[in-house]
Formats: sequence, C-alpha cells, structure tokens
Amino acid sequence: MAQGKYFGTDGIRGEANGNVLRPDVITRIGQAAGTVVAQKLTARHGGAPTVVIGKDTRLSGYMIESALQAGFTSVGFSCLLLGPLPTPAVAMLTRSLRADLGVMITASHNPYADNGIKMFTPDGLKLNGGYVENIETLLDSPQGIPLVGPDDIGKATRVEDAVGRYIEFVKTSVAGGLSFHGLKVVVDCAHGAAYKIAPRILWELGANVIRMGCEPDGFNINKNVGATAPQALAQAVLEHKADIGLALDGDADRLIAVDEKGDVIDGDFMLAALAKHLKNQNKLQGGGVVATVMSNMGLERYLTSLKLKLIRTQVGDHYVETEMRQGGYNLGGEQSGHLIFRDFATTGDGILAALQILAYLRENNAKASSLRQLYQPWAQKLHNIRLPAGTNAAKILEGAKLQKAISASEKALGKTGRVLIRKSGTEPLIRIMVEAEKEAQMQAHLKLLVEEVTAAAER
Repeated sequence: MAQGKYFGTDGIRGEANGNVLRPDVITRIGQAAGTVVAQKLTARHGGAPTVVIGKDTRLSGYMIESALQAGFTSVGFSCLLLGPLPTPAVAMLTRSLRADLGVMITASHNPYADNGIKMFTPDGLKLNGGYVENIETLLDSPQGIPLVGPDDIGKATRVEDAVGRYIEFVKTSVAGGLSFHGLKVVVDCAHGAAYKIAPRILWELGANVIRMGCEPDGFNINKNVGATAPQALAQAVLEHKADIGLALDGDADRLIAVDEKGDVIDGDFMLAALAKHLKNQNKLQGGGVVATVMSNMGLERYLTSLKLKLIRTQVGDHYVETEMRQGGYNLGGEQSGHLIFRDFATTGDGILAALQILAYLRENNAKASSLRQLYQPWAQKLHNIRLPAGTNAAKILEGAKLQKAISASEKALGKTGRVLIRKSGTEPLIRIMVEAEKEAQMQAHLKLLVEEVTAAAER
C-alpha cells in the first residue's frame, strides 16, 4: 500500500481517539474513500456503491466502525457490516460480495490502544497509490467531498453468514477428503479476529484442538500471546504434548508455528517446506518464491539447492503480492509469517497458511520439527528502537555518522553477512537487522549499530 501523510505501509494506523483515529477524522476518511472509489467506478453492477467493513476485537473497533459507517453512507454507499473477522476474510468477501471497496478495522499485531484502517479494491488487493493519493487530497480538502441528498443516503446491513462463507472458502484450500484426525494442535488466536473461526475450522477438519488466546475483552489483543509472542504457545505445546502449535496475530493475516519440541518455526521455514512440496507436485509457478529483504540467507541457499529462485522485495506483504502477481509466482511471504498463496488468496492469510502446513505434514507423514531441519539459518537478529514523539526517523537514517557506521559494517561483513536498517511503516520505530554466517559477527555489528542509532535519536 502506498505511503503518505495518513497512510503507512499497511493502511492508516495510530492511537485510538488520537490525532487521526478519532470520530470526526474517521468519518472524513469514509467520505473521502467513498468519493474517490465512486469516481473510479465502472458499471459493474446496478444500485448504490457498496463497502464491506470488518474489524478485529479491539474496544475502539465499535467507535471506528460507527464513524466509518456515517462517512460512507453520507456519500451514498451501502455498508455491509461483517463484525469481527480476519483481514483476509474481508479481502475475500470484498470479491465474493461484489463490493466496490473493502475495509478492515485493525492494527494487526499492535497492542489494543492502537487501531487502524486497511482498504481493499474490488479484486481484494490493497489500495494502490492512485487511490491513496486522491483520498489524502480530500482528507486535507474536505470541501471537495460532495454529500448526497436525503434520498440517496446509504443503508447499513449486518452480513449474517460472513463467518460461514469464509470458513468454507478456507477449507477448500486443502484437498477434498484430507483429514487432520489424530493431530493434536494448539491454536493461539491472540484474543483477536480469529478467536472463533480458527479453532472451528481445525476441529471441522478433524484435529484435536486446544485453544489459547480465544477470550477477547477489548483490551487483551496480542498481549503476551499470538504470532509476536510465541513463548506461551511453546510452553502449551510441551505441556499438552501436542504435534504442533499455531499462532495467529490480532487480525489473523500472519502465522508463526511451534514444533513438537517447542521450537519456533517462522515464515522462512514454512516457505522452504511448501516450495519443495509444491515443486515436487509440479504446482510451483514461476520457478521460485517471493519474499522480502528480511528473509534469511539460509532460505535463499536452500532454494538455490532446489534450483529455485528467491525474489526479494521491500518489507510488506503488499510488495510481495505485487511481485507475485506481476511475475507469475504462486507462493510468497515474509519471515514474520505473512504467507500468500495466490492460487487461493490475494493477501496474507494465517488460517489458510496453517491448513497448508498441516496438509504438508499429513501428506508427507512428517513431524513439525522436520521443517526446521530443511536448512541451517544464518545468525540473524532484529532490534527495534522506539523513537521519542515527534522524532524524524528519516533524518536519523540519513545522518552522516550512522551512514558511515553502516558502510563500515557492510564492508567488514562482505559476502558473509547483511545489514538492513529502516523505519517502520506502522509504528514509531527504527528497525535494525544484522545477519551473518557466524553468531559472534552478527552480535558485534548489531551492538555497534544499535548504539549509533540510539545516540542519533537522542541528539
């Protein structure tokens, strides 16, 4: 997704009831988005333009949903309200219901105090630059938003079968007749959008399901649970002697797994296994896999050994999906667990990914720990530095001393390591990643760069 004044790499995100995500601005976002989409509409169907709106389990979701509903209906849109539902379900239902726009209210893996707005085109793709630029122009010039007359105000309707539609869609991604009977699975839903759906799908496909993170209260989303905090899941897997643990994040668009030994399986290991599996079935398209600059060099070397390519993009599943679509690839994703299966979906889908991994284990009669044995990862660590309010991250990254330190580390590592420093597109953070063949090298250069970025942020 394009970036601008309001939009980051994954939509609009910030503190609930803060500078942007407060009712008056949110209503204007709905009005601006509706106006821009209506201007771009072709005669795809009769009647009023339509937007589908889903949300995760944050307390602020009620406020944002109501404000968006007011904004969209005031410019003539009908609103189809989905309730708590994963982000990929909203993308799918935008297509299935022939809506003109899809909206997901979520801040993904962020804590409950944050929230956000993701938007999808009628094809289930994240909004591109043309849409975003025009929406942002109207947000700063609301006098350009034409409100409809009393007779044309839109209606809002609850979609009662949204959950069932998505469940059946996801289940069709695995071979008919395949059962997970006998597999003991711990599923951690991060007290988020998939708290009802994920356990139900796994149970319906035959698994023995142990639930975690399935009691949302509006405040506990992602709190010490989910894909960004798999430690509790690892403990539960060991306690229950489960075959695998599956952790989703707050909006269920990413998956991190834990094997039967309690070891974490990230997106890179899952991509490696699924790439080999699809290649052996002659189902892998494009002769490779699309991932980001964050993916481990161990994965790249493993794919090379299979005579497959690793195509890298900027960080963000939007960039991965775009490269997949343009290059004709059907498997891609991020180390963080956003996995995209273009044969089925247009965006990262944690539940769909979970089913693909379970199908891989069942069809290969393999244990979850076998995924971690596919290759030896390089030593890699990501360190986040939170910036004080009002700090200009770009200015810090452009600083001469920091650039000199980065160049020195890159020169010292040569072909045996990498350095990646960037600002987060969703939080006030600078992210530092250092990777090297040897642990000591990685730790030494990471320490130097963390010290330099920290000093630059304090200057």
